[in-house]
Amino acid sequence: MGRQPGGKDPAGPAGRRPGGKDRTGWKRLGTPLGILAAVTGAFAYVGTVDPNEPGHYPVCPLLQLTGVFCPGCGGLRSAHAFITGDLGAAFSANAIATVGYFLFAAVWVLWLVRAWRGKPLRIALAPAWWWSVGAVLLVFTVVRNLPFGSALAP
Repeated sequence: MGRQPGGKDPAGPAGRRPGGKDRTGWKRLGTPLGILAAVTGAFAYVGTVDPNEPGHYPVCPLLQLTGVFCPGCGGLRSAHAFITGDLGAAFSANAIATVGYFLFAAVWVLWLVRAWRGKPLRIALAPAWWWSVGAVLLVFTVVRNLPFGSALAP
């Protein structure tokens, strides 16, 4: 059944048919649950294969070529510590990544709730927010590579 003449969808905006049956209920949750499964699998792998032991993961190319820590350096160690419950070590390995884990969880829950209600997830950030995120990452990268910012280095 497609759209009727005049552009109206017989299933309605939330996928409900005229008889009241919801034919798309769990299908709306497919993408958020699929993303959760992929992230859970990645964290499970990093949780079982310790990045602190050499040889399991490749070295950061920027660090290897220049000796400079990028914003992602220490991210795998941070994820390993986070998944094993050591939040202090996770924050010490990469503070930005650790904050990102909590931010991802909050956005994912919002996405799941909106998908359950049949509404799309729309997060529109003004350009100033994107510039601010870039500035925070730049400052974080510079400070963690200076002697006084060694506490932020992995």
